[in-house]
Amino acid sequence: MAQKGTNRSAFAIVTTLFFMWGFITVLVDALIPRLRDVFELSYFEAGLVQFAFFTAYAVFSIPGGKIISKIGYKKGVVVGLITMGLGCFLFYPAADFRIFGIFLLAMFVLAGGITILQVAANPYVAALGPVDSASSRLNLSQAFNSLGTFLAPLVSAAFILSSNVLSSEEVSKLSQNEQEAYYLAEAAAVQSPFLVLAGIILLLAFIFALVKLPKILENDEDKNGSYKIALKTRHLMLGAIGIFVYVGAEVTIGSYMVNYFLTLDFVELVSSSGFMSGLAELLSGTGIDQATPAQLAGAFVALYWGGAMVGRFVGSGLQLYVNPAGLLSIYGLINIALLLITMNSSGLLAVWSVLCIGLFNSIMFPTIFTLAIKRLGKHTAQASGILCTAIVGGAFVPPLFGFFADAWTLQAAFVVPILCYLYISWYAKFGSESVD
Repeated sequence: MAQKGTNRSAFAIVTTLFFMWGFITVLVDALIPRLRDVFELSYFEAGLVQFAFFTAYAVFSIPGGKIISKIGYKKGVVVGLITMGLGCFLFYPAADFRIFGIFLLAMFVLAGGITILQVAANPYVAALGPVDSASSRLNLSQAFNSLGTFLAPLVSAAFILSSNVLSSEEVSKLSQNEQEAYYLAEAAAVQSPFLVLAGIILLLAFIFALVKLPKILENDEDKNGSYKIALKTRHLMLGAIGIFVYVGAEVTIGSYMVNYFLTLDFVELVSSSGFMSGLAELLSGTGIDQATPAQLAGAFVALYWGGAMVGRFVGSGLQLYVNPAGLLSIYGLINIALLLITMNSSGLLAVWSVLCIGLFNSIMFPTIFTLAIKRLGKHTAQASGILCTAIVGGAFVPPLFGFFADAWTLQAAFVVPILCYLYISWYAKFGSESVD
């Protein structure tokens, strides 16, 4: 009974990390339309923001797995948090100097810390109880991750997207004093949220260094795990591809949603509906007349991530009674249908069909993850490193989507996430079974 109580306390403590990295990841999404305007970037160039962020998963995941196998999951969490804090601090000089490259470096360091955190936290939560309920348990932790992703667009709408960005031509028409004041305001819009986050993250690192957590998967035998064996495990490697395409699809849709809504004359759509107008004021915290178009669209992105939060709470309960792989397959097919609807419609139908994708994204990451590490035993830390490396899908799919959006339209480019969800449904049905 004492062990069960200890595990519950550990679960609650570690789940706070899921909230934090979800919040920060989506706050980065909000920078894309902002940086696109500030630096006058194409859709493809704007996609490089996510490329810098998610490339860190390819760089840090395998080393992170090795570090954690040596120092343990708890110390791995502390190392991840400190690295995240450093990344948040880098946003200060990035915004001060207005150099796009420094922004990309800050993204990379921040994501490196999140990577180490994910390598440690995901298998740790999965191991805090019976194997049969591991997927349900990880879905519950990921629900709090989604709570962070739900709140982040509201914060970004209030602080990052709350003012109109001037073009270089408009800036050149300002006096020198007006230009300096404008640049200071632009820097502050980005600096303040990330400085606050840096302080919170470093405080969390200090707390985690002090708290006592049960030592799960941290005995001498577990230090003999092998990447060579893990890489030869079929359901793990197919699951890594599943993580790659899932993260790519989820991030792509969330990152480009503001731009997509603006192509649909979003302000006019919201203004023409009493329900949408009321919802807009509730989400943005201001009237439609006072909000910028990007701020208005950005506030609605919260519903996309909020759907994932609701879906994970519901999915955590469902998976205690329904086969996780079967549910994953069905959700993938539903998302394909929603994307086809938004590609072939306009107005509010196009808006709501793409927003609803978040609801069915909900169980995908934790379910793929737990299916992929099933029966890996002492190789679990290595398997987690491989799966977290696959999160690099968030670096490659958004620029690919941006390339097709530039060549075709944003609506037509949704064929890219359709292919991603098609693979996920296949993996759930045919690729997730572990083979002895």
